[in-house]
Amino acid sequence: MNNEKVNYLIDIIKDMDIENKLRLAICMCDNYSHTNLEYNKTEMYKYFDNLLKEINIEYRTTTVNFANYAYIMFAISKVIEMNSIEQNRVALYLFNSINYKIKNCKSIDTKEQMF
Repeated sequence: MNNEKVNYLIDIIKDMDIENKLRLAICMCDNYSHTNLEYNKTEMYKYFDNLLKEINIEYRTTTVNFANYAYIMFAISKVIEMNSIEQNRVALYLFNSINYKIKNCKSIDTKEQMF
């Protein structure tokens, strides 16, 4: 049963684009998120916040209400229902998938700039 919840949420994360993954990571690392992550939440929040500011101009220039993103709110509600071990499994997958996407995007960007 426990793995079903984690796998279900990982499947949801797999379908997200990089901006929504960053929004979810920001929500999970927020001080008011009620998650029990074993990561430095403030450091991770700053990291994901800066990445989203680089990608999304709207996020950089205005105050964004995450309640407008129902998909993100649904995912974060599923995370909050989990125990701390399950939350950390989901967070590990989410953080690794973001880093993988960012590294691939940056390597593509530098290759394009070289030619």
